[in-house]
Amino acid sequence: MQLKIYFDEKPVFLCDELTAELNELLHHPDAVFIDELSTPAINSLLHEIKKENFHAGVVFDKDFKKLKKMFFKHFTSIEAAGGIVQNHKKELLFIFRLDKWDLPKGKIEKKESPEAAATREIEEETGVRNLFLKKKVGETYHTYNAYGKHYLKTTHWFYFTCETDQKLVPQLEENITSLQWFKTKDIRTPMALTYGSIKEIMHKFFDEP
Repeated sequence: MQLKIYFDEKPVFLCDELTAELNELLHHPDAVFIDELSTPAINSLLHEIKKENFHAGVVFDKDFKKLKKMFFKHFTSIEAAGGIVQNHKKELLFIFRLDKWDLPKGKIEKKESPEAAATREIEEETGVRNLFLKKKVGETYHTYNAYGKHYLKTTHWFYFTCETDQKLVPQLEENITSLQWFKTKDIRTPMALTYGSIKEIMHKFFDEP
């Protein structure tokens, strides 16, 4: 198994097998490899990530479940959900927030399912209604610091369709300044100014039948 966590735009891979892709990544002089599952080893990696020239990290252990649990305990975990929304013209909806293109998403509330949270967040952030849930696309992982704590956010992504002719209303209080439908042929525009985790889930969306 393999799991990619973004520290800003720097990836760290948790894995129980060294694939050809990971071995190639480790040839980079500023990549860090850890195969010792201990708090000092993980803390050492977290220290290296802060360096400007850090390229990527790979943390290996044959017991993936144990590895994930140990790594995650260094952070406060947050569960979020969001959506890839496509209208009847096959256009995809993006939000523009904090100078980057993004997808609508937000924290899952207590006793709320990921699917319900994704629907609610899309409606709140974009004004789109009558969403039809098609399938789950996958998860992404990224970290951030706030209020003196280190957070690791797991975002559950779902694919929705909706009617084309709807009024878009950006949620200004969430720093969303613009909303736009993009045709598939124009997808490079938002992808050129977005986050690594968004690129990852969009690649997965397009690669799956």
